[in-house]
Amino acid sequence: QVQLVESGGGLVQAGGSLRLSCAASGRTFSWSVMGWFRQAPGKEREFIGAISWYGGIKRYGDSVKGRFTISRDIAKNTVYLQMSSLKPEDTAVYYCAARANVEVRMTVDDYDHWGQGTQVTVSS
Repeated sequence: QVQLVESGGGLVQAGGSLRLSCAASGRTFSWSVMGWFRQAPGKEREFIGAISWYGGIKRYGDSVKGRFTISRDIAKNTVYLQMSSLKPEDTAVYYCAARANVEVRMTVDDYDHWGQGTQVTVSS
């Protein structure tokens, strides 16, 4: 079993920055890919970005390219989402997810484990 715990959410003004963290624990090699998704009220869960744990391959959703950066610290079993130039439309609950397969994928159904989510609110 894999446990994912997100942290770092909060309230920030438009144009500001925030860094989210996701600490993973459990069976080694259960998270070959770590991803970030978000879900705003009344909307579907949206892909933000993902990184292959050992190869460092990254993919991003179109809505955050150039503003968000995903990284990982293998020693700490932690993946990060650095968010910059935040906009009110970035307001959502942000979820960390893990995928056992090594291919970096962008859809919700491709991920096996999920964190509880952390709220990010961007004020205008």
